[in-house]
Amino acid sequence: MNKEAREQYMQTLRERYLKGSKKEKTEILNEYCRNTGQDRKYSIKKFRYKVKLKKPEDRKKKLETYDNSVKPALVKVWEIFDYPCGQRLKPLISDELEKLRNLGEVSCSDIVLEKLLKIGKGAGCELWSA
Repeated sequence: MNKEAREQYMQTLRERYLKGSKKEKTEILNEYCRNTGQDRKYSIKKFRYKVKLKKPEDRKKKLETYDNSVKPALVKVWEIFDYPCGQRLKPLISDELEKLRNLGEVSCSDIVLEKLLKIGKGAGCELWSA
C-alpha cells in the first residue's frame, strides 16, 4: 500500500475513530494496523492529530542582530575564558572585555565593543548558535 492510499484509508477511518467508543477504536486500530503494517502507537498518533508541517520555505528566518565584525572578537573572548556557555559568558563580557582590550588581548573597534556589551540584553541570542 503506497503512502497516498494509506492516507486516504486513514481519512476514511479517522472520523469513525474520533467518534467511536474505546472498543470501536480498538477494532479500527487493529484493522488499520493489519491492513497497512504500521506500528500501533504511531497509528494512534496519526488518528488523533492532523498535523501539517510547515515547508522549509514557509518558515521565517532568524534575523542576525550582529554583523560579521562582532563574531571574531566574540570567539576570541570565548576562547580566552575557556569556552563557557552563553549564560556564563555574558557577565564575563560585561565585566572583563574592557580590561582585555586595554591589555591588548582582544583588538576591536569602539563600535564592536558597544555591540559586544549589548549581547544578552534581549537580542543577540541567535549569535550563540552560530
